[in-house]
Amino acid sequence: MVREGYVEKVIYKNEDNGYAVFAVEGEDGEDIFVGNLHGVAEGIYVSAEGDYVEHPTYDLQFKFTSCEIKMPDDVLSIEKYLGSGIIKGVGEALAKRIVKKFRMDSLRIIEEEPERLAEIRGISERKARDIAVSYNEKKEMQDALMFLTGLNIPVNLAVKIYNEYGDEVYDIVRTNPYKIAEDITGVGFRTADEIADRLGIGRDSDFRVRAAIMYALSGANGLGHMYIPQKMLVDKTYSLLMNEYMPYDPELEMSICNQILELSVAGKIIIKELKDDPDSGELPDVSLDDPVADIDMDLLDTESESNVTNAVYAAPNYYMELNSARLLCELNIDFSKAKLKIDKVVETVEKSENMKLADAQRLAIRNAVDHGVAVITGGPGTGKTTIINVLIKIYESFRMKIVLAAPTGRAAKRITEATGYGAQTIHRMLELTGGVEGEETSAYTFMRNESNPLEADVIIIDEMSMVDSSIFYSLLKAVAPGTRLVLVGDSDQLPSVGPGNVLKDIIASGVFSVSVLDRIYRQGEDSDIIGNAHRIKDGEHVEIKNKSRDFFFVPRNGYNEIVAELKVLLTKQLPSYFGVDKSDIQVLTPMRKYDMGVENLNKQLQDVLNPEGHGKPEHDRGDVVFRQGDKVMQVKNNYKQEWKILDPSGRFAKEEGVGVFNGDIGFVKAVDDYEQRIVVEFDDGRQTEYPYNQLEELEHAFAITIHKSQGSEYPVVVIPLLRCPPKLLNRNLLYTAVTRARRSVVIVGNIGLVNTMIDNEDEQKRYTSFALRLREMERR
Repeated sequence: MVREGYVEKVIYKNEDNGYAVFAVEGEDGEDIFVGNLHGVAEGIYVSAEGDYVEHPTYDLQFKFTSCEIKMPDDVLSIEKYLGSGIIKGVGEALAKRIVKKFRMDSLRIIEEEPERLAEIRGISERKARDIAVSYNEKKEMQDALMFLTGLNIPVNLAVKIYNEYGDEVYDIVRTNPYKIAEDITGVGFRTADEIADRLGIGRDSDFRVRAAIMYALSGANGLGHMYIPQKMLVDKTYSLLMNEYMPYDPELEMSICNQILELSVAGKIIIKELKDDPDSGELPDVSLDDPVADIDMDLLDTESESNVTNAVYAAPNYYMELNSARLLCELNIDFSKAKLKIDKVVETVEKSENMKLADAQRLAIRNAVDHGVAVITGGPGTGKTTIINVLIKIYESFRMKIVLAAPTGRAAKRITEATGYGAQTIHRMLELTGGVEGEETSAYTFMRNESNPLEADVIIIDEMSMVDSSIFYSLLKAVAPGTRLVLVGDSDQLPSVGPGNVLKDIIASGVFSVSVLDRIYRQGEDSDIIGNAHRIKDGEHVEIKNKSRDFFFVPRNGYNEIVAELKVLLTKQLPSYFGVDKSDIQVLTPMRKYDMGVENLNKQLQDVLNPEGHGKPEHDRGDVVFRQGDKVMQVKNNYKQEWKILDPSGRFAKEEGVGVFNGDIGFVKAVDDYEQRIVVEFDDGRQTEYPYNQLEELEHAFAITIHKSQGSEYPVVVIPLLRCPPKLLNRNLLYTAVTRARRSVVIVGNIGLVNTMIDNEDEQKRYTSFALRLREMERR
């Protein structure tokens, strides 16, 4: 159905995503139009296609799927268009004078001979130029959006593309649409390839080959790798460019190799030879296939060649490892000559806390005091938090300034509660900001850096296994030489969600003081969580007799039985037995896909944990429904996302900032169809707004992957286990899941899979060379 007419009134518009509500006067009277239309203004003429829908609050509306702004073609239309406010500096009165003077030629005069506007009383030469600039900006954007949407590009993506390139959009899209995939977040190789195909760009184009190479590297980065072997990169790129049904093309493979060299010469990638020996760094024999990852798994699905020696890095990754190694080694100062007397402080702490430190704990404390860089690692209950507490008391006794931080808000809150010393996230410690006004910067920056280092004598980072290469590099840049850096974490847990394997690489390098805690000191009465966690880590089968108070197994066979049991456990049995809220129970699963994956489980659990209800607003995004009260997770780092923490009245912001991060969990506080947004409040009190076109950054969190649970603790953890890919049935995945629970672990499903996971030592190893770089720096 087509409806057209003049825009009489703009009721609402969102400048970011183009969503608008406006009244249109047509031949059949006035209609309320609803949809996405950038550049809407009162007085313009629009032609739209769509259907009438009944809104529960705003009555009948015309919801359009496409809408085109038409240039006026009569004197009255030109006058209404110019007087609509769409052009800065031109109101109704001035529009009348322009049209009275130039009649049907008015728009041509503004576009081609703007100086003639000065012939009209009240328009100076400068104002004439400003009018022309404003008119052309609006026209250029409208023309560009029509061009892009004509290529079947969705309007929201078209706006992103235009905002990135401006009037260069035509040349870039026509000559190298693959540049879009490089420059714009959320656009992958396949999207750019479809655009290129519509434009008739050859499938053997160098642009296409280079884009596929960079996309393959980006895919590896998304799986946690800092580099991949060159032969593997060639294979992955080839599979992107050719489907499995096409005959082998040796010329294409040669072209890929040539373009890898071209990209190397251009400095976009770095190729380094890594020798397969202990002193130079060992090439792990790994697969790039990881169903836990949130990227297109068709890209990376074969095993590597164990004898590959050429490592290919995206240039930023190579220099990140190299510079991180330099900065960390520079911090490794020997403070032992200072002979700080800590024994009396330790004795005082032991008396006040009514405890006795073991020799291994005392040694870990001494190492942290005597070395510029110290690592303390161990499983749950081995005394890591106790050591942090003692170190804080020691450093305070010497009047040293201490900064305590962790990778996530949950982890920072937990260590604050455990020590009584204020901790913050690493991002907030480094003072994340959205950029520096007036300067060309990246989408975000940290105010703490080489020029403005952290003011601290000692920096303690907890949950180091979660810290990826990027945030660690940013941290190191902000640490001044002479500052002690104490890194605390469990190296047996899963590696960070982001690329790199920082904690394990630092330990493997052999360069720094490492204290390994392997004795259990914290073991609650009748508690089996910590004991079983260590049995799992050591490869011992867990005997579950259900006589425990905090470690249970519920045998169930098949998908339907497990899901039914989960619903009963989460809504009735566990909240009642442990006296916890349903929201405090976290379902952890090894995978994203399949029956027991988060995508399916979240739909099932939403029905019982936050069912549809009268007066409870919701919004459909594809086959996912976001509803007020839903538990949700941020699934990508967004350094520009603004947030605020409200005061108790809920009316004023007591704190504001930017940045929400992969793994942050919160609840949907509001769903606003009128303003096309969802409001989420995270665990630490931050509130932020998501326009509907940004909801790909959120997913439900009634169930989450074990990988995404790192650094968090939950009162009760439920682990459903059914069939899943063998690669996910490994020991450290189960170990990580069990160690997330504070009061209880409940495993539902097949007990055989528990023992299968314990027996499987294979981990999702990563291609990194940080340990090698650290050894190289030490030898200098």
